Amino acid sequence: MIDMGQLPDGRRVQAVDLRAGRLRARVLTLGAIVQDLRLDGVDRPLVLGHPDPAAYLDTFAHVGAVVGRYANRIAGARIRLSGRDHALDANEGRNCLHGGTVGASARIWRVTRAAPDAVTLALDFADGEMGFPGALQAVAHLSLSDADGVAGLTVALQATATRPTPCNLTHHGYWTLSPDGSADPLLQIAADRYLPVDAALIPLADAPAPVAGTRFDYRTARPLGRAGLDHCWCLSDAHQPLREAARLTAPDLRLRVMTTAPGLQVYDGGHFPDAGLPGHPGQTARPQSAVAFEAQEWPDAPNRPEFPPAILRPGTVWRTETRYLLDRP
Repeated sequence: MIDMGQLPDGRRVQAVDLRAGRLRARVLTLGAIVQDLRLDGVDRPLVLGHPDPAAYLDTFAHVGAVVGRYANRIAGARIRLSGRDHALDANEGRNCLHGGTVGASARIWRVTRAAPDAVTLALDFADGEMGFPGALQAVAHLSLSDADGVAGLTVALQATATRPTPCNLTHHGYWTLSPDGSADPLLQIAADRYLPVDAALIPLADAPAPVAGTRFDYRTARPLGRAGLDHCWCLSDAHQPLREAARLTAPDLRLRVMTTAPGLQVYDGGHFPDAGLPGHPGQTARPQSAVAFEAQEWPDAPNRPEFPPAILRPGTVWRTETRYLLDRP
């Protein structure tokens, strides 16, 4: 492992370098972050990242990290579970985002196994942390592959808990297929429903809704555009075997997103300033310069009994797997 130095609060961050064929990555113990991902023959990073780990606690919060224990938003930062009300950490207005202020992305994970092409990291959440009931143990297994002209990053996540608790972990990487977002990539999403949201990005009462006739219809590939996306597409009503959920195609590179999850949040980085934030050398984070594909449970599912269930119970294991496959279009 590589020592990346101390964070401002004194915690030390380490890194693990992975390689499989043409693909190489650096994974941090902070947030299980994929800090960098490179493909031989492509002269730029394929994901948004920053060389300084401290940036991931500030302007690059959640970038490239595993987020949770509940990714996305829980309305009012409150849930009712097992006959009790639980007040969660309200870290985005009145709502709880990505598990609260000290969620998985801001924590130091421990490396439990490492190989040249894969690393496994674990993280323990205490009972009551950020208001969530139950102690929860999360495990993230990140691996690289390269075969038959297709290179891939696989993120396999699992969790167990001591009490019933919301569980929704996801990888929050931003993909930068075009140099500095200079080309408008083609986006395709294999879903005929999505979740309309209010101004606080909480699903509306009548969600889900058909994508047909809306700007959210990406069933046929079309330019990503500049309208701004931060929405969940409904892939299914339950976890499914691994299947293709989305494609992002640039002039010289294509990304295919495969997942077992029932939802896919697609976010084009609208919170980044128009002037841009410097990332890796030569890389700038601006709105629509990078796209996050967050395979997940549906947002606010613990408060929406009509949504696919997202409560992890003792004696069961929550699992999800997402593969990001890269090849030439």
